[in-house]
Amino acid sequence: MDFKQVLDNKIADHNLLNHPFYQAWSAGELPIKALRAYAREYGAFISTIPKGWDTLDDAETAAEETEHIDMWADFADGLDTTVSEAQIPQVKALLETADELFSEPATALGALYAFEAQQPATAQSKLAGLKAFYQLPETVEPYFETHSHNEHEAEKLLERIGALPSESHTTVVQACEQMSTALWDALTGIHDAECA
Repeated sequence: MDFKQVLDNKIADHNLLNHPFYQAWSAGELPIKALRAYAREYGAFISTIPKGWDTLDDAETAAEETEHIDMWADFADGLDTTVSEAQIPQVKALLETADELFSEPATALGALYAFEAQQPATAQSKLAGLKAFYQLPETVEPYFETHSHNEHEAEKLLERIGALPSESHTTVVQACEQMSTALWDALTGIHDAECA
């Protein structure tokens, strides 16, 4: 089994496309107030992504991810809200996990892969849901449009992981699993707070 398969298997246990929150979104069944909460809360996580790339000394991707924070702010603005400090416990836990994992190269690689490998599919699903079911300003779409065909980050991470000494591989896999779980749990927290 190749290394990509090992990581993808860890992600599959918490595949965000299968989460009730994203399923309700893509079916147009998510209340606007839940989208607002998501934009506010999850935006706090989106703003941590450049740190992971900085830890990998990838200034170009870190700069790109910093631009994406502004796109996320436009998404929030289109929903009449702003990104703010996380209030939901599971989102706070995600931020703590990201802060910890993004501080060392091996764990940053695994954690970023857990997020970036899923992003094109989740962005496509969310964008389709927004277009089909929600009458919102077009400013809510660019973040998801950009990420719906953005596979190069995951490929770049796999290349870097492949260059690591084999004794680092367990650390990478554990970080991938930890981040996959934290991402899933954050969505559960938002879903429970807004849709229960």
